[in-house]
Amino acid sequence: MALRFGANVSAAETDYGTVLLDEHVGQYWELNPTATLVVKTLMAGGDEADAVAAVADEFDIDVAQARQDVDALVQQLWTSGLVE
Repeated sequence: MALRFGANVSAAETDYGTVLLDEHVGQYWELNPTATLVVKTLMAGGDEADAVAAVADEFDIDVAQARQDVDALVQQLWTSGLVE
C-alpha cells in the first residue's frame, strides 16, 4: 500500500529522521530513522512487506519485530490523519 502525506502535511528531513507538520492543527511529529525508512519505502510505492524487509535488513532486527513496528507506525499515521 503506497502512502502519501495529506495536503496539509509538510515534511523535512533532519539528521535524526524526519519532522512532520500538520499545518491544519499546528501539530509537529518527529519520526526516528526507522520510521523515516518505513515512510520513504511506502511513499516510493512499496508495500508494508517491502517496509518490513527494509527495516529488518537496515537495522538487523527480527522480521516479526519489524512487522510489528511497521504495522504500529502505519496505524498511527492513519489515525493521526497525516496520510491519505
